[in-house]
Amino acid sequence: MYKDLADFSIEFLQKKEVDYAEARLETNTSTGIILKDSNPEMTGFDQSCGLGIRYLINKNLGFVSINELSKEKLKEQLEKSLKLTRKASKISDKIEFSENKAIKKTYKVNQKQNIQDFSQKEKLKFLQEIDGSIDANHKYLSLSDNIIEKYYVNTEGSQITSEIPRVNFFYFLTLVEKNQSIQRYLQKGATTGYETLKNWNLINEIQKEVKALRENITKGVPAPKEELDIVVAPEVTGIAVHEACGHPTEADRIFGREAAQAGESFITQGMINDEIGSENVTIVDDPTLEKSYGHYMYDDEGIRARERVLFKNGKINEFLHDRQSSRSMNIKSNGSSRANHYSVEPMVRMANTYLKPGKISEEEMIKETKKGVYIKNFMEWNIDDKRYQQKYVGNEAYLIENGELTKPVKSPALELTTPKLWSSIDMIGNNLQFFAGTCGKGEPMQGIPVFMGGPSIRLRHIKLS
Repeated sequence: MYKDLADFSIEFLQKKEVDYAEARLETNTSTGIILKDSNPEMTGFDQSCGLGIRYLINKNLGFVSINELSKEKLKEQLEKSLKLTRKASKISDKIEFSENKAIKKTYKVNQKQNIQDFSQKEKLKFLQEIDGSIDANHKYLSLSDNIIEKYYVNTEGSQITSEIPRVNFFYFLTLVEKNQSIQRYLQKGATTGYETLKNWNLINEIQKEVKALRENITKGVPAPKEELDIVVAPEVTGIAVHEACGHPTEADRIFGREAAQAGESFITQGMINDEIGSENVTIVDDPTLEKSYGHYMYDDEGIRARERVLFKNGKINEFLHDRQSSRSMNIKSNGSSRANHYSVEPMVRMANTYLKPGKISEEEMIKETKKGVYIKNFMEWNIDDKRYQQKYVGNEAYLIENGELTKPVKSPALELTTPKLWSSIDMIGNNLQFFAGTCGKGEPMQGIPVFMGGPSIRLRHIKLS
């Protein structure tokens, strides 16, 4: 890696009397393979290496990224950027960053089965074995991996080196029965080596899903229209946590910075400690979870990661912050700033967001429900740009009658507001699970690896649409 160039950029900017500067040197090595309807569709290898530099001068923000890694090119681009930033200062809002102590750290995620030792031929064979076990009309399978090596340095004296490997599996299935179709997709991800594939038990899991989907098409009944109780499994809890807690507590949304891109938030700066849900609802975002898809120990602004308690005992407790938003509230950043590439600026992002588990089992929860619907997973969802009105459409779902699962239910739609969602919960299960996702945000779009999760929950007195 070109660490000397990252160090040089900071030294160069210090001589220009900037208020603050940081540099991210990044090498990203990735491979991928796709199988579509049993045929290899694509296989590829990619490697990128570059430097992203951000600075404040007279409270104005400048950013430079280069992949032509030489001192001459770096100096040229920095001089151009400084000139433009000074000119823009006449019309730009003033920006300040919160401070942090200097950190000198090197960390690396260990792999039992190194990503680079798993050949494309072996990956294709792995996908073909899964493909051959699936009885579906259309099948799309992909397996990808990447290793990101980073070196972060700033004018506070921080120097942080990291190496993070990730593995990602995705499937999309379509079944057709009796002139009806149903689809199912799911993503698996982990920050680890290829040893994680053994833990996923994909063939068994997908075969069970195909069987359930087929039963839904052939035997499914419409969802009841009257008010009843809804038990949702961890996958549905996870998407709700991500969309209706994680996104609305992103501080850049709250301050309006993302209004023209990802949207705003119904939450305002003054709503800390306001009631948002039942007393048993506590939702956190924690990048430090080992092997999690959203794992990191230091964010892309050099801040140590920690658990962020977004909702605590039913009250809004904390926002996700970067250096800029935290300075606006006169607090310290909680390490929520991430970029998906050296060529783009970091922004406020989630990592691993989940509802804290309770003590009751899912089986007990269902047994305690006289009449309701159990939604195991979802086929689609949508939410408005302030993260207030939302809809989750179930995929595999069943009637609950006298405490037992009976008939499959077709496409039950849970449509409600965020406060209604969290305040309707009266039971929280002990079966905490996580689901991988790629969260999109920003302009240009930045896809970031995340986990979303929680246990099963019961919602009281809900009408399905």
